[in-house]
Amino acid sequence: MISNSAKNRTALMPMLICCALFFILGFVTWANGSLIPFAKKAFSLETDLQAYLVTFASYIAYFFLAIPSSWILKKIGFHNGLVASLLVLGLGSLLFIPAAEKSSYVLFLAAIFVQGSGMALLQTAVNPYLSIIGPIESAAQRISIAGFCNKTAGMVAPLVLSTLLLKGANAAEAKLALASSAVEKQAILDELLNQLHAPYISLAVVLAIFALVLKFVKLPEVNAEEDTQKEHSTNSSIFAYPHLFLGALAIFFCVAVEVMAGDIIGTYARQLGTVPQIFRDNATAFTLGFMLLGYLIGIVAIPRFISQQAALRICTTVGILFTVLSVFTTDVVSFWFVAMLGLANSLMWPAIFPLGIKGLGQHTKTGSAIMIMGIAGGAIWPLVYGFMKDELKVDFQHAFLYAMLPAYLYIVYFATKGHKAGAENR
Repeated sequence: MISNSAKNRTALMPMLICCALFFILGFVTWANGSLIPFAKKAFSLETDLQAYLVTFASYIAYFFLAIPSSWILKKIGFHNGLVASLLVLGLGSLLFIPAAEKSSYVLFLAAIFVQGSGMALLQTAVNPYLSIIGPIESAAQRISIAGFCNKTAGMVAPLVLSTLLLKGANAAEAKLALASSAVEKQAILDELLNQLHAPYISLAVVLAIFALVLKFVKLPEVNAEEDTQKEHSTNSSIFAYPHLFLGALAIFFCVAVEVMAGDIIGTYARQLGTVPQIFRDNATAFTLGFMLLGYLIGIVAIPRFISQQAALRICTTVGILFTVLSVFTTDVVSFWFVAMLGLANSLMWPAIFPLGIKGLGQHTKTGSAIMIMGIAGGAIWPLVYGFMKDELKVDFQHAFLYAMLPAYLYIVYFATKGHKAGAENR
């Protein structure tokens, strides 16, 4: 347990471990940006809406697994929870192998769902751990540092997978156009799917090794209840804290706009038509590059120059501006405005999460799980966008606007008023 005297400083080892875990989260999460176009080609999917089930399978796991994850953490503690999450992530990585062997999109999605389950447990453990190992006033700064590692991995993942998978997918697409029989086409697709073996076996091995190392690294076990009960009143019901549920909805929309700007940008660029191939194949990396810039700003500025709430208001305003500009511009200019949404989105999670769990006392672990459930926004919003675009035949740029604008407007509400709800109970 972290003592009261330690609460005014951040322990180095836990911080380094959290940064490493956020790197892993970033790599696995943002790999989806490359898996969407890969899956569309490898499984011969007809629409983008079908391909967006890749993000749905990953992010919907948070909705179903967040509360069970909090129960697991109460039983085994934060440290063991981190180890278990890495093992589940490794299992999900191995499931890509039979998915490739059987050419099964359902099994492919199941592998992503299992990975998402591991990430749900990891997120439920690591976010409150990161918030509590130091002063709550600088939690956004610590999450920004860890987020820098997360988005660095997010830049690496699409670059690695585009080299390993998308180049092969582009070559396979050219071969398919020349194939004369169904048997020949299936052989080309099987060869493409077999390219999943090396990266995901390697990922599973790395995760297993890190889990083993983490098991034997001594980390302080944070007792969130004891650490907070002297500072805050502890109501018997979690429903006495409306700011928590408003915060979870803010996380829902925060992740929604992150995924739209980070994972959907690849298909958005392809529909623009005039964006160079290298931009289309590595589109997610450009968004995450701007997110890295935003995290650097957060590390320097919060809380030294601006508060968490002020950072949140600035980010949402910039997000609205860039979204509008992306819709009313064309070609590469529109692409860059979508990519620059990474800058706008960068400091939203670091500000929203500590505001949402502030003052929960004995309910911190359960409250964290409720906040993590909001990550399901990354599952739902791409489907909303895809439905408007593919089924309702809304122009893809206007569909992007209609999806993004309500999300940003709600986050503005949370940044100005929502986080203050129920302040009398804290």
